[in-house]
Amino acid sequence: MAVPRPDQDLEAWMHAYGPGLRRYFRRRVNDGDVDDLVQDVFLRLQAAEFGTPVENVEGYLFTTARNVLISRYRKQARSSAVLQAAWADGVEEADQLSPERIAIGQEEYRRVVAAIVNLPPRARQAFELHRFEHLTYQAIAQRMGITKDSVKELMHRALVRIAEEMEAEL
Repeated sequence: MAVPRPDQDLEAWMHAYGPGLRRYFRRRVNDGDVDDLVQDVFLRLQAAEFGTPVENVEGYLFTTARNVLISRYRKQARSSAVLQAAWADGVEEADQLSPERIAIGQEEYRRVVAAIVNLPPRARQAFELHRFEHLTYQAIAQRMGITKDSVKELMHRALVRIAEEMEAEL
């Protein structure tokens, strides 16, 4: 069989080598990009000007496919670098830990601990079991000998009371 020339029989090449190119790209990119890359290969092939017939069609196509991938990766790297630079320009530098920020954090911590300590005993027990020992409401209910709904109610009361105390001290 005579080797078709791309300018004369591009459709024959698409049918003969399209599935192989799809397999090649599926191993290297997302499935959504496969058809676009195969199309890029054949567009490059159509745009190429050949003086003589291509002797190793498969080798030529897969070399073109590799070059299409390289171009895609370079384009992605450029756009990623541009996005990172734009993001970096828009991000304000975080405040360093100043003595004032450390003092504010310590005071906030003291207030939270005091609010937890001031909870009614059963609400405090449920809160500590859930937040510090990471028990589920069901496990807390079994440990405290109450229902799961009672645990939910105790947790709700504890959270509301802590929030109220935190707001009151502002």
